[in-house]
Amino acid sequence: MAHLYNKKKLMEDLDKLPGYAIQEILDFAEFITSRRVKTEKKIKGKKLDPKKDPILKLMGIVDIEPFSDKIDQELYS
Repeated sequence: MAHLYNKKKLMEDLDKLPGYAIQEILDFAEFITSRRVKTEKKIKGKKLDPKKDPILKLMGIVDIEPFSDKIDQELYS
């Protein structure tokens, strides 16, 4: 709902601006859009590599002793 309010408010404010300011806002909106598209493409193109990501290296560590033998006790005792 706030999204619709913000959009309406933006349109009202645009009506009050001179042409050069509207062009600046349009340029900024295009910049944000292109940055978002580039980021989405980067994320889709990345492959997870546990050798390069310290968090991924830790995945599955609870399967190894001494963690695995006491995990149920710790979680559900």
